[in-house]
Amino acid sequence: MELDNTALQNANAWLNSTVPQDIKDGIIKMQKENVSEFNDAFYKKLSFGTGGLRGVMGIGSNRMNTVVVSQSTQGFADYILQCNKGKQEIKVAISFDSRNNSKEFALIAAKVFAANGIKVYIFKDIHPTPLLSFAVRELKCDAGVMITASHNPKEYNGYKAYWNDGGQLVPPHDKNVIDRVNAITDFSQVKIQQDMTNITVIEEDFDEVYLQKTDSLSLATAHLDQFKNICIAYTPLHGTGYNIVPKALRRWGFNNIVCQSEQSVPDGNFPTCLSPNPEERVALDLVLKTADKHNADIVLATDPDADREALCVRDNEGNMHLLNGNQTATLLTYYILLRNKELLRLKGKEYVIKTIVTSELIKIIADSFNVKCYDVLTGFKWIAAKVLELEGKEKYIGGGEESYGYMPNDTVRDKDAVATCCLLAEMAAWAKQQGRNLYEILLDIYHRYGYYQESLLSIVRKGKTGAEEIENMMTAFRNNPPKTIIGQKVVKINDYETGISKDITAQKEEKLLLPKSNVLQWYLKDGSKISVRPSGTEPKIKFYFGVRTAFDYGDDFNALQQKSLDKIEQIKKELSLE
Repeated sequence: MELDNTALQNANAWLNSTVPQDIKDGIIKMQKENVSEFNDAFYKKLSFGTGGLRGVMGIGSNRMNTVVVSQSTQGFADYILQCNKGKQEIKVAISFDSRNNSKEFALIAAKVFAANGIKVYIFKDIHPTPLLSFAVRELKCDAGVMITASHNPKEYNGYKAYWNDGGQLVPPHDKNVIDRVNAITDFSQVKIQQDMTNITVIEEDFDEVYLQKTDSLSLATAHLDQFKNICIAYTPLHGTGYNIVPKALRRWGFNNIVCQSEQSVPDGNFPTCLSPNPEERVALDLVLKTADKHNADIVLATDPDADREALCVRDNEGNMHLLNGNQTATLLTYYILLRNKELLRLKGKEYVIKTIVTSELIKIIADSFNVKCYDVLTGFKWIAAKVLELEGKEKYIGGGEESYGYMPNDTVRDKDAVATCCLLAEMAAWAKQQGRNLYEILLDIYHRYGYYQESLLSIVRKGKTGAEEIENMMTAFRNNPPKTIIGQKVVKINDYETGISKDITAQKEEKLLLPKSNVLQWYLKDGSKISVRPSGTEPKIKFYFGVRTAFDYGDDFNALQQKSLDKIEQIKKELSLE
C-alpha cells in the first residue's frame, strides 16, 4: 500500500511542530511498520463537530489523543474568553468516564483551560455525564467538558462540550467553537501548564448536592413504601454508574439491589462485553443471568458515562424483556403525567419533549392529559435548548428520545440515567402496588392508545468513501423520494434541511419551525413514519421506522409484534436497505 499524500502532509506538520517527542517517535514507527494504519490515522483531522469529538484512540490527526484534545481545548477556551470579555472570573467544569485515557484527557484539558486564565473544577474520579451538566449549573460555570465516547467500543473516546446552561452546544455556539478549534492549526498555539494552578478538585461530597435534587423527583406516596422491596438487578457495564446509581436507589428506599459483580468494576477495556451498549441485549447477558438467579422484578443498566439507561421487565410467564428506548420513554411519560395529575400538579403550563425520530405515542399520551408535547431535532442538546427557551414561562416535567435517554427534570440539561433509574424503580413498585408489572402497564397503554412498533437500522460506511456514499444516499432520497412504500401512499414529506413540509395529499407546503438539519421523514397513509439521517458522531446513516396498529386484550401480542416487525422488514426491502 502506498502512503497517502494528505496523510504525509498532516504527519509532517506534527513532526515539524512542538508535539512531544514520544509522539513523533510513534509517528515515524507507524509510517515504517504499518502504512495502512498510518494513512487512516493522518488522512484527515478528527473534526470537532457540533457534538464535540469522538474517535478511535491513538497517534494521529484523525485519532483521539492528547494533542487533538489540547488543540480542541485551546480553541474552545478562546471562544469562552471571547464570549466573556470583562468578566472577573471565568469558570469551566470537567468530568470523565471509565474509558482508557479519559482521566489523562481530562487533566490535559484542565491544564489548557487553566493556562488560559480560566478557573477549572474537575471531578476527583470518574463521574457520569449528568453530574457534569449539573456541576456546570450548580457551580455557575461558563462551560463544561465531559470526556467520554458514550456506548462506543473500547477503542473509542470522546469530548463533549457544554455551555453555561448545562446543555451541549447549540447554534450559534457550536459553529463558532468549531471555527475557533479549526483556527488552532499547530501545537505551538496551545497554552498548557504543567501544574494544578487554578484547578480545583470536586470532591465526593458534591454528589450529595446532586442526589438531594434527584430525591425531589419522586412521585410516590407513603403507601408505596411497602412495595419498595422489589428486587432490582443492576449493571453499570464497567462504567461510572457503579457507585452512584445504587446509592441513589437506596435513598429512594430501594434496598433490594443486586449488582452484577463482574460489571461493577470500572474498566475501560469492558472485558465482559464487546460493546458497552445497553441497547444491545448481548451486553446485558450477565445481568440477566443475575436477575434470574435472584428472581429480580426488573433489570436496570447504564452505559459507561451513565447518561443512558436500559430497562428489562418480566412478563406474566416470567420471561425478561429488554424494552427499547421508545417503550421506556412511553412508560415514563405515562407514569409522570398520570402521577402529576393524581397529585393535582398539572396546572396547565406543563410540557414534555421528544425528538422528531421518537415514537409519536408520547405525543398522543401527552395530548390525552392536555399537556403540551414539543418536537425537537435529534439529540439532547435540542431538548436542553427548548427547556432554556421556555424557562420561566412553562414547566418542564420530562423528555426523552428513542436512543435510551431520558431527562426527568431541568436541574440536569442532558440525559440522566441516575435519576431515571430511580423513577423506573419507583414505577415498577407502583405497578406492583396494583398487583401488576410494567409489562402489563405497557400493554394497557397500547390498548388505550394503539400499538406502536419502532425499529432502528444503522448502516455503517467508514472512511472517505463511506462518507461520500452516505451523502449520495441522502441526495438520492431527497431528489427522488418514494411515492408509495409497501402499498401505502407517502402522504407527507418533511425535509429538515430545506425546512419544508410537503403535504402530498393536499398539495401544499409549509415551513418546519425547527433549525435546519440533514433529516428526511416520510409519513405513510396508514400512520407509519420513516426517518432518515446521517449520524453526527459516527460513520453511519440511520433509518428510524415506526408502524402503528390497534391492540385489543384478546389479541396475541407476540403475533401482533411479529407482524409489525415483518412490516418494517418489508419497508427495508422496498428501500433497498437489506
